[in-house]
Amino acid sequence: MQLIIQDLNKTYSNGVQALKDVTLTINQGMFGLLGPNGAGKSSLMRTIATLQEADSGSIQLGDIDVLKQKEEVRKTLGYLPQEFGVYPKVDAITLLDHLAVLKGLVNKSERKQVVEALLQKTNLWAARTKNLGGYSGGMKQRFGIAQALLANPRLIIVDEPTAGLDPAERNRFLNLLSELGENTIVILSTHIVEDVKELCTDMAIINKGQVLYKGGPLDAIAEVKGRVWSKRIAKVDLDEYRKNFNIISERLIAGRPEITVLSEAQPDASFIQQAADLEDVYFSQIFNSTKETANV
Repeated sequence: MQLIIQDLNKTYSNGVQALKDVTLTINQGMFGLLGPNGAGKSSLMRTIATLQEADSGSIQLGDIDVLKQKEEVRKTLGYLPQEFGVYPKVDAITLLDHLAVLKGLVNKSERKQVVEALLQKTNLWAARTKNLGGYSGGMKQRFGIAQALLANPRLIIVDEPTAGLDPAERNRFLNLLSELGENTIVILSTHIVEDVKELCTDMAIINKGQVLYKGGPLDAIAEVKGRVWSKRIAKVDLDEYRKNFNIISERLIAGRPEITVLSEAQPDASFIQQAADLEDVYFSQIFNSTKETANV
């Protein structure tokens, strides 16, 4: 099964064009959607999840026309939005049972089996009678995945799922997502490059509503191999380097800036070549799109 998005456009009432001719084909497995905050990722996810209308274009999930057959999509969709609220004074097993009823699981015995299996799968069984208000951020996210799996979905969308999680909770959550991707389409929308690098065999980079790159993470890294250079400089020289070099990223090390430059050849003898990483791909794509917009 595939999710095929063709020439999708969306402009909000304030004039912001959130999606510009977005075209993607997403196969079964883990698909990473990378982009900075405000890039259009959430707009795309909400459109696929039938929570907002597109102005034009099409989305096809197998034999389902997503934009026209919304109820059919919702029957086979699992969605974990960026802001996932819970009832703080309700325990996990009670709320999940209630949500299962809303999903159409009316047979009590069958529903009990599904709910208990999902709490086991998301490693929440031991905390099933604990009120959700006492859950950690990671536990709430895992509960979010449990509710997203209630309908045995063919498509799962998770929007910025690891933001704010500590390293241990992040690892648990990513391992769970990886398991889910073995049998369904899972779209991981995030601005955290490392999440995509660790999990996804296919990905896209989006900025200002446009798809900048589509392909595999390893292929993306290969495209910038041998072109990544870095140098530590004094703070007072930073503006000068910004004027003269294609700096794709900057970071502070012991209070001094380290700049990363994308260049076919060594910029000068003081630059050191670095092993290419997916983060370099991401920053270079965002840098180039920003530069092109500024030149328009």
